[in-house]
Amino acid sequence: MEGTSLYLPFVILLMQCSLSVPVTVSTSQHKVEVQEFSDAVLSCMFQTEKDQNPRIEWKKKGKDVSFVYFDGHFRAPFQHRAKIEGATLTLQKVTQEDAGEYRCEISAPLDSVSLGETNVVLTVLVPPQIPSCDIPSGAATGSEVQLRCRDQQSIPPATYSWFKDSQLIRPPHHANATYLINSRTGILKFKAVSKEDTGQYSCQASNGVGPPKKCEGKHMTIEDVNVSATVAAAVVVVSLVAVVLGCGGYLMYRNGLLGRHRGRSFWISQCPGAAHISSQTLHRTEDTSNVNYIPPPQEDFKHTQSFML
Repeated sequence: MEGTSLYLPFVILLMQCSLSVPVTVSTSQHKVEVQEFSDAVLSCMFQTEKDQNPRIEWKKKGKDVSFVYFDGHFRAPFQHRAKIEGATLTLQKVTQEDAGEYRCEISAPLDSVSLGETNVVLTVLVPPQIPSCDIPSGAATGSEVQLRCRDQQSIPPATYSWFKDSQLIRPPHHANATYLINSRTGILKFKAVSKEDTGQYSCQASNGVGPPKKCEGKHMTIEDVNVSATVAAAVVVVSLVAVVLGCGGYLMYRNGLLGRHRGRSFWISQCPGAAHISSQTLHRTEDTSNVNYIPPPQEDFKHTQSFML
């Protein structure tokens, strides 16, 4: 009996320690995914050591931490579309602006550990929207053509499928295929189109959240290159350039910018008695400065060298 009495205080102390649990906070789901405009439940469970009325707070983390629930009241923009049961938070008709990381904080001043918290990440899923499709109306045979499809709003990002004349275009399985499909970027690429590629094309976006959405079909026509039309166009362009240059040259000549020499000197090697004359001298009927100058005979004048301007 004496030995038992010695251990009794230790047993009582252990029992008291086992019953004294500091505040603990947990959640049943750290990541919550819901569709847009539905309700999101962010669970928060706690247990205190002594404090029976701990303070419950919810905050949203972003560039700045903002209050969602504080001092028993919801803060903007959650006042009229949120409720709390215990510490579990329910957001009603969530949108993309509600997506983010939330934190549940329990403050128990009477406990040995007075603060506990847990985090919940909310992802708001958005079903596919009608994708934007870029489909050319026509192209020449042998040319490279790309058809593009994109949905900027779906979450998670959509994957894309292409259709020709309402028939699914399946991704090629061999390296020598004449086309390539990227289901992530939405690009359908033809390496060298042929007339067989003529048809009505459309694209469908899907992400598993809502029903797939397809853009309106558009017809693409592939035609042979018209060589005669290309040559005719080139001839027209060359003719227009020639006309422009001709008119420009005529106007420059008319305005004295071409073909006239005023007061410029040049050399005549076969004119005896004068090694250097000017254009002004050639136009004079009389030479008053050189009375001894005798013009050479006409038959002796030979143009053997070009004038040096």
